[in-house]
Amino acid sequence: MEALQYPIGRFEAPTAFSDAQLKKYIDDIHYLPQLIELAVQNLDEFQLQTPYRPGGWTVAQVVHHLADSHMNAYVRMKLALTEDNPIVKPYDERAWAELPDVTNTPTNVSVTLLYALHKRWVAVLESLSADDWNRSFVHPASGTTYSL
Repeated sequence: MEALQYPIGRFEAPTAFSDAQLKKYIDDIHYLPQLIELAVQNLDEFQLQTPYRPGGWTVAQVVHHLADSHMNAYVRMKLALTEDNPIVKPYDERAWAELPDVTNTPTNVSVTLLYALHKRWVAVLESLSADDWNRSFVHPASGTTYSL
């Protein structure tokens, strides 16, 4: 089940980033909405409502989750840039995936949201100074301090 849940493995954050690596990550954020749009644009409703693994979320839930997750990441980044080591609010991803806005809203709405959100996110990321990258926040669920 682990291989189905994490097909490319669990994420391991690098301890340091080169300028080239940061640019690649920012490019990934820039192009993700287009890649998601291309991945789902020809899927019918049956396909969108199909779980990607046994017991997993449907394709539609994953698309809506990306919007939810990235909104939270963007807000956490902005908090870290404007406050000293803020404690961010966790959210129940599974519960969010069951809310009516996920079950009743077409995926193209979340894809459109991703385009707008990622445009803003990239604008902030491209403007960060070396000191800004050292800003941090605390995630209370783990007690871990994360740097931008």
